[in-house]
Amino acid sequence: MKILVINCGSSSAKYQLFDVKRYKCLARGIVERIGSAHSGLKYEVNGCKMVRGVACRDHDVAIRIIVNILTDPDHGIIRSKDEIGGIGHRVVHGGEEFKVSTRITPKVIRSIEKFSELAPLHNPPALLGIRACSRILRGIEQVAVFDTSFHQTMPPKAFLYGLPFKLYKKYGIRKYGFHGTSHRFVAERAAEVLGKHPGKLKLITCHLGNGCSMAAVKHGKSIDTTMGFTPLEGLLMGTRSGDLDPAVVFFIMEKERVSPERISDILNKESGLLGVSGVSNDMRDIIGASKKQGVSARRSKMALEIFIHRVEKYIGAYQAVMNGLDAVIFTAGIGENSPWLVKRIERDLKNVVPPRVKFLVIPTNEELLIARDTYNIIKTKRSN
Repeated sequence: MKILVINCGSSSAKYQLFDVKRYKCLARGIVERIGSAHSGLKYEVNGCKMVRGVACRDHDVAIRIIVNILTDPDHGIIRSKDEIGGIGHRVVHGGEEFKVSTRITPKVIRSIEKFSELAPLHNPPALLGIRACSRILRGIEQVAVFDTSFHQTMPPKAFLYGLPFKLYKKYGIRKYGFHGTSHRFVAERAAEVLGKHPGKLKLITCHLGNGCSMAAVKHGKSIDTTMGFTPLEGLLMGTRSGDLDPAVVFFIMEKERVSPERISDILNKESGLLGVSGVSNDMRDIIGASKKQGVSARRSKMALEIFIHRVEKYIGAYQAVMNGLDAVIFTAGIGENSPWLVKRIERDLKNVVPPRVKFLVIPTNEELLIARDTYNIIKTKRSN
């Protein structure tokens, strides 16, 4: 069965077409700058890449462009859209309602709309993609795979904040966690690499990219994670501050005389590695700057040390929470491409973690997991 995976942003639609039984990506690409006069299509199939300008006013047109290129007589990989057996969508927020990937129904769509309040930048574009597929690929089953669902196994002691309980009951203010699809994928892959059943392992998964999060995965289930009510909590990230005394927010607002919208921009877009280094949010740029002289070099070194410190701090904390540890997994852009970082952390913690603990680098593949979940849900429905 061929599964189309869609990941919609506010002005983009990423896609991959999988042959799920062979675990193979047949084609991939992105329609970007949707709604702009400079919209474009990037497409890759059989190692050949293509870039072209396209007229794309909205997500409906973007999905139509994707279907057209996949079925193009010269550049396509399938003869018709009828070869698509299912569509899997990445949806960031499923609240407490969705603990597993779910077949999309009108009721599920209403719930995704409801949780848009918690993920205003991510859920609405996902809905645009879902509705566009409903119109253009009518009759093909769709599945929602939620970033938050993997972390729904956290116990209340891990996900509740020390706030009046009525605020949790009234507004759903709690830790949700994100990057769940990536954490789940690399945890399952780590079990395969280690030759053990996931239910017998205690793992710490580190998704380190522009956005960063870690998870304590005990016996195959997430029992704690660093991101919280929003993706702002936890580790130092590319442009996000991570853990912060809440009183700092009020202090900055008073001293700088800024609005809630402005303080949100400071914490989410101007902080993290970029804010501390003053150089970039890209780890490669910061490493390069750290090897030079002057203020930028010193600040870049400080940004690196803060980044490493927080990762190491959470490794220690999660080892304690799980009462043991079998492996630490590194993934995503920084995690997969920074062997020096893995070696540094392993060396720093040699007296903290037992010698038998493995430090592994495992490439993530969230799209494959989405395709796999979509296939399994559709297959199960058809067999019933």
